[in-house]
Amino acid sequence: MGHEDLDTVCDVAGPAAKKAQDEGLGPCTSTYPVVFQMISPVQKKALQTATVDPQRIVVTTPDKIEMPTEAVRASVTFSETELGSCTLEYLKNNWYITD
Repeated sequence: MGHEDLDTVCDVAGPAAKKAQDEGLGPCTSTYPVVFQMISPVQKKALQTATVDPQRIVVTTPDKIEMPTEAVRASVTFSETELGSCTLEYLKNNWYITD
């Protein structure tokens, strides 16, 4: 997100983006450029070096985790509405955002 790498974002968020598209939001390649514009330059820079606090991750099954916004460690604080919590699942040998 911080680098505005649309290909990577659409790959990682593919399952969730497909779900959103099916609900009428449009394809990932159209919706994420809008999302990129909603993130301030300071927040984008912070996302480039952000990490995830594993202590705040909720493992629901070995191949499914919940990552709350609070798990993101960055030089700025993100609210739920700015970044959002997400569900990641291990699919096809990689982790993807599914919700």
